[in-house]
Amino acid sequence: MCRHLSLPENKIRYRNTLSHFPTGVAIVTCCTPEGDPVGMTINSFCSISLTPALVGWCIDRKANSYLHFARAREFSITFLSATQEAIAQRFATRGADKFQDIFCIPHIPPVIQGGTAWLQCTTDRTLLVGDHLMIIGQVFDFEQSNRRPLVFSEGKFNQLSHHLNQAA
Repeated sequence: MCRHLSLPENKIRYRNTLSHFPTGVAIVTCCTPEGDPVGMTINSFCSISLTPALVGWCIDRKANSYLHFARAREFSITFLSATQEAIAQRFATRGADKFQDIFCIPHIPPVIQGGTAWLQCTTDRTLLVGDHLMIIGQVFDFEQSNRRPLVFSEGKFNQLSHHLNQAA
């Protein structure tokens, strides 16, 4: 027999438990029908398939930019580098002027410059899952760099340490 969590009583404890799984930090962007950029910080990214090249991410159905992403035919994902914590915080802040003074690689939708990698995707399908919408995209262009990634764990941003494995 399966046990079910009694939320919201255990919601904070449950969220704290999930925070022990480190995730990468990314910015996802799309454009409005008028061509204005829309973006937000995510850490719900996952690789789904290599053939075809499919990735997924989730957006809260209460997010201000929900309708833009739910209707977008294309989106870009930039994996942030360890030096981009301020950008991650800005794109996670409701009402912030997210693209002010942000340098983007000239793509539509925009790609944030200075990340560890980026993907451009066409929306393949969307799935309503609980209080989120999962957006699955087919990758049509991508690039990577040698920068170190930004990581989020236990409620804060972190950087991965670089250790060399040496034989004993």
